[in-house]
Amino acid sequence: MTNSTVDIVNDSLNALMDDKEFLPELKGETRERAFSSLVSILSTPNHVNKSFLRVVLENGKVIRVPSFRVQHNNVLGPYKGGIRFHESVNEDEVVNLAALMTLKNALHEVPFGGGKGGVVINPREFSEKDLYVICKKYVQYFSDILGPDKDIPAPDVGTGAREMDWMMGEYKTIRPGETYRGSFTGKSVENGGSLGRREATGKGVYYTFRYLLYDFVKKQEQWLSERDNIFAKTALSLKDKSLTLAIQGFGNVGSVAALAAYQCNHLNNKIVAVSDRNVTLYNSDGLDIPNLIKFTKGNRGDLPITDEQLEEAEVKAIIKDRNDVLTLDVGVLFLAALENQINSNNMEDVKAQIIVEGANAPVTNDADEYLSDKGIIIVPDILANAGGVIVSYFEWLQGKETQFYSEEVIFEKLYNKMKKTFDTVYPQFFGDPFPLRENCYIHAVMKLSTILYRQGKLY
Repeated sequence: MTNSTVDIVNDSLNALMDDKEFLPELKGETRERAFSSLVSILSTPNHVNKSFLRVVLENGKVIRVPSFRVQHNNVLGPYKGGIRFHESVNEDEVVNLAALMTLKNALHEVPFGGGKGGVVINPREFSEKDLYVICKKYVQYFSDILGPDKDIPAPDVGTGAREMDWMMGEYKTIRPGETYRGSFTGKSVENGGSLGRREATGKGVYYTFRYLLYDFVKKQEQWLSERDNIFAKTALSLKDKSLTLAIQGFGNVGSVAALAAYQCNHLNNKIVAVSDRNVTLYNSDGLDIPNLIKFTKGNRGDLPITDEQLEEAEVKAIIKDRNDVLTLDVGVLFLAALENQINSNNMEDVKAQIIVEGANAPVTNDADEYLSDKGIIIVPDILANAGGVIVSYFEWLQGKETQFYSEEVIFEKLYNKMKKTFDTVYPQFFGDPFPLRENCYIHAVMKLSTILYRQGKLY
């Protein structure tokens, strides 16, 4: 586990140690021993599983592919977390993301633990048949630790419903006669997946922001004006403004969040910039998001990169460098790409007043501290991008019950689940001088610590 996650656990437990209302029955040396146990348990994964998959490619070549499945903690339920196909995947990253899943599920009271998988490939460099073989091999190598009541993978960067369908099919082949429908989530609807699962993370990301400014700030304006809180001042300064939005990443999360913002009639916002791995597109009058989405569907997911392609897409925009999206003069920046995008090299150039983390860990620790000190509100990944795992939970339940909900019902359940979390953390965030990330971590660690204590795991 990276030091940053260890610090998260230590800082949260230090805050709770001094809170005499938290586990009041633990006192003196007994309390110190219990909290020492909590540090050890929550700052390390239960299992780190890794293997080199032996894959015979379509061209006859044999390769060995590094792969991981990390199981961080399962005190709240089966391990749960995506499988990432990306060339930058490494053990530390997967361990850290598994820990984040544990905290995220605890914060939103989803009865899952935290897990994460990774395969070190660039999926664009492999044929469909090769990817199918890699998916089968992943399940074959890790089948003993996976299962609907043990560890339930889902899509992540570089994977989607297709890969989950293939993996569940292989799991069913390996374990004939056993329950299999809940072994993977994020599947296609035809294969037992849930309506709304693909859009869940992006919709949840935008809803987190919308709820903050529209449902909470506007309704609590008087209370917020009385707070001696730098973040309350930031929120109040934006509540009646015409908001400009920039979105880094235009995949499943970014494009869905962009469309939700484009269609939103609660806030006066317009998307002036979007980016992907190749380019940033900018238009101060607002971008045509539906036309961009339509274009990417026919262009392997990529945004237009030339004036000719922009004309083909019927979109007016200025073409900029892909990293320019991070430092544009906008009110709100959504980060829906990869980790470590805002860091010590560019943090002083960030102009957005609100940053919403659609990706996992896109803001480094030093950048987070620097921006928070300036009063910039950072809506953390643990809060904002939980829509995927929440709807994965609904998919898992639907598979057990063999009863499926409409998309409308799924999104209603998603928003109600997230709203419950917002109503817990937003008042504390604006009431106390702590960044929102710290508040969320403390709530998550509090939940995990209470369950570990009640189950007698600390002695």
